[in-house]
Amino acid sequence: MITYLIRRLFISIVVVIGISIVTFLLLNYAQGPPGRVVLGLRASPAAVNAWNLAHGFDSPLWVQYWHYIINALRGNFGRSYKLDQSVAALIGEVAGRSALLSGAALFFSLLFAIPLGIFQGTKRNTVPDYVLTTGAFVTYSMPTFLLGLLLIEFLALDLGWLPSEASTSQSFIGVIKDWPSMILPVATLTAVSVAAYSRYMRSSTLDVLAQDYINIARAKGLSQRLILTRHLLRNACLPIVTLVGLSIPFLLAGNLVTEVVFNYNGIGYLFDQSLSNYDYPVLIAYTLIGGVLTVAGNFIADVSLAVADPRIRLT
Repeated sequence: MITYLIRRLFISIVVVIGISIVTFLLLNYAQGPPGRVVLGLRASPAAVNAWNLAHGFDSPLWVQYWHYIINALRGNFGRSYKLDQSVAALIGEVAGRSALLSGAALFFSLLFAIPLGIFQGTKRNTVPDYVLTTGAFVTYSMPTFLLGLLLIEFLALDLGWLPSEASTSQSFIGVIKDWPSMILPVATLTAVSVAAYSRYMRSSTLDVLAQDYINIARAKGLSQRLILTRHLLRNACLPIVTLVGLSIPFLLAGNLVTEVVFNYNGIGYLFDQSLSNYDYPVLIAYTLIGGVLTVAGNFIADVSLAVADPRIRLT
């Protein structure tokens, strides 16, 4: 077990380093030294060169990358020259809001997807299964922004039941108190995730139902409820543990689109604004954080799977 964890940790570190190198090189290739972007098109070449020289952008790329990584390990991701603020401070201001949106969507996704998947598995090839499967395929194939716009159109504009924009409060507690304005953003992310999770849960349920211990439980005369809760639920949920870890990048991508659609000031919204303003320090930090979270999610999923299923031996 310890050997496996050390090996996985080493691989995770290598992957994160690879992500940081590729991201840094691509954005530097697309942008070049940022002096021109910071000073504007009217700045003289001498002023641009002087600014790049003063900020160390005349050094070789590997030297710039090394300095960036050392600073990033200390929590310093550079400075947004467009907003005249440190990138760490900008992300810190909105990280809690994005975490709330992602966490709520993940919670409700699992809350709905697990019983739906089990229900579909036990009602295989029946009318309810066909209806839910069709709905899952439609929702899963629908772009996030389109689903969000449809919810705004029908529930906010036509019926007037809910606000069309997310909470504008800048505090974590303020967003929670303004929960009606968060229903549509959370519902948008939840609907897409439920469609994916329920399909995996249905497939896993069918696999577990075909196992011998399920047949033995039925032969003993156990009720369907006891079979599902005692013998099926835990084993059928094992693939979902891994799927949750793998879904982190999709949650980040969904956050980006959902936050823009609902004008929600989170990390995704910050990334969109930085992309429009060519604010490359923020773009690099967002991509690097996304890569770290993805690798960390996979690592946690592997460990959690081993803990949840003692049959798995990690060597």
